[in-house]
Amino acid sequence: MPPDTSNSLVNLSGLTQPADTLIKKVSDAVGGWFAPYQTRRVAKADAEAALIKAQSEIEITDLHRRAAHRFIEEEAQRQKNMEDITDKALPQLNENAKPESMDNDWIANFFDKCRIVSDDEMQGLWSRVLAGEANAPGSYSKRTVNFLSDLDKAEAELFTKLCGFGWQIGNVVPLVFDVQAEIYNKYGINFGTLSHLESIGLVQFHNITGFLKQNLPKKLNVSYYGRALTLEIPQDADNTLQIGKVFLTRTGQELAPICGSKPVDGFLEYVKDQWKAYSPEEAVV
Repeated sequence: MPPDTSNSLVNLSGLTQPADTLIKKVSDAVGGWFAPYQTRRVAKADAEAALIKAQSEIEITDLHRRAAHRFIEEEAQRQKNMEDITDKALPQLNENAKPESMDNDWIANFFDKCRIVSDDEMQGLWSRVLAGEANAPGSYSKRTVNFLSDLDKAEAELFTKLCGFGWQIGNVVPLVFDVQAEIYNKYGINFGTLSHLESIGLVQFHNITGFLKQNLPKKLNVSYYGRALTLEIPQDADNTLQIGKVFLTRTGQELAPICGSKPVDGFLEYVKDQWKAYSPEEAVV
């Protein structure tokens, strides 16, 4: 019976042009590991060949054998991780994706960092970064990729919960007005967790002073997961708006759109109440 290649990147049949181009681009950048003619895992095959050669030339000790087999299995798992992440990215490519414009150094760095990621949910996050970069090269910095390699699953889940409070106000802004409010606390957002997200570089957190949007026009259009709200601020120009205690860093901004967050029940109404002086009921659509 032939090997099952239905989930392998070596099977290129039926792929869209952007997907085919991405696989070829990845193959060029990381040494041909995804080329369609290589039906065996390169790392495992090379390690097995090295072991056979070594056995013919020197007396292999038990320690050597254990080390060699560990290397083979580790590299096979890393190869599978890279292929799984790329496989998950393919369906997320747009018709106008430009994988051919991706930087080879970026790709090499990406796969160097993601190869140890085996958790399915974290692979999903990595795949969205890869697809996002292929769709619009330059969207994700190397700094963000390197940061992602140190992000553990619990931190990723916490950041996703925070982004559930994110509004589009020019860019994504998580509106946290009161760290002791139940609407935040029941999702694990509190002083301690926000301080932790600040310490790892995803947010800026100023619990006392908070943040302001400045130089705003009299009318400002904002939205929450597709629900638009028009704010009317008293002055004709140079207005300011209180946007809470949290602001995303550049890394946070790059990860927010792909973190998998969902709107929080009742949060639209909560924010409308916070901004009730500026948001007529009829302006919500």
